Amino acid sequence: MAGNKETDAHSGMETTGHEWDGIKELDTPLPRWWLWIFYASIAFAVVYWILMPSWPGITGYAPGILHKSDRAQVVTDLAALKAQRSAQASRLATADLATIEKDPQLQAYALAVGQSIFGDNCATCHGTGGTGAKGYPNLRDDVWLWGGSLEDIQRTITHGVRSTDPEARTSQMPAFGRDQILQPGQIDNLTEYVVSLSHRPANTAMAAAAAPVFQANCASCHGPQGLGNQQFGAPNLTDADWLYGSDRASIKDQIWNGHGGVMPNWGKRFDANTIKALTVYIHANAGGK
Repeated sequence: MAGNKETDAHSGMETTGHEWDGIKELDTPLPRWWLWIFYASIAFAVVYWILMPSWPGITGYAPGILHKSDRAQVVTDLAALKAQRSAQASRLATADLATIEKDPQLQAYALAVGQSIFGDNCATCHGTGGTGAKGYPNLRDDVWLWGGSLEDIQRTITHGVRSTDPEARTSQMPAFGRDQILQPGQIDNLTEYVVSLSHRPANTAMAAAAAPVFQANCASCHGPQGLGNQQFGAPNLTDADWLYGSDRASIKDQIWNGHGGVMPNWGKRFDANTIKALTVYIHANAGGK
C-alpha cells in the first residue's frame, strides 16, 4: 500500500511512501557512476545514428554522414579474396588430382578450400572430423564402400549414392525379413553367421545352418567369405567396422529391413574446382588410399 514519505530510522534515508507487509521502500538514488554511463550511452547512440546507417524509411534507410555500408564492404572483401585466389584457382582448374597432391603449394590451397566446403556441407552427416555416425560412413579410416582412391572419391562426391543422378553409386540391400524373402528363423541363424564372420563368439549350430543361406542370398554381393565388394558398395563383414551397428540387434535389423542411405550428388551444386578441392581434402585427411 502507499503511505506518506518518512525518514527511515535505520538508514537515515527517505522512503518512497510505499510499504508492503511492513517493509518500506527506500528512495535510494542511483550511483553517480551508473548515471554517467547511462547518459554517455545515450550520447553515443545519438552520434551513431548520425554517423552510421540506422533509421529505416519508406524507400530505404538513412545512410549516415559516413555513408558506411557493411554490404558494400563484404562485396569489396570478396572481390579482393577472389583476386588473391585467382592464380591458385587457375592452377587447380588445369591440374589433375594426382598433380595437386604432389604440389605442396597447390595441395595446401586445395586443403584450405576443401576443409571449408566439408565443414559447411558434409560435416552435418559425417561429423566435424569426418568420423561419421550410425548410418553415415567414417571417413577417417581405411574402410571404403565404393573405393578410397582419388578418382573413386571424386566420382562419389560428384554423382552421390542412391541420388537422382543417373550415374549415382547404386546398391540395394534386400529387406529379407520385411519382404518375406527369408523366414524369421533363417534370419536369426543368418545373424549368428554374420557375427561369426567377424571372428566373434556365435552359436555354432545356428551359424552352420545359415551357411548355405548366406551363399544363396548374400555371397553374390558380399563375396563367398563375406569380404565385401567395392564394385557393389557391399561392406566387408569380416572386419570390426559396421555402418549400422555391430551388436546382434543391429545386424538382425539390417538383414530384416535392408537399410541404405542416400548421399547427394554434389556435382549439381559445386563447380569442378570445388569438387577437386573437396576430393583432395578427404583423401589427404580422411584415410584415402
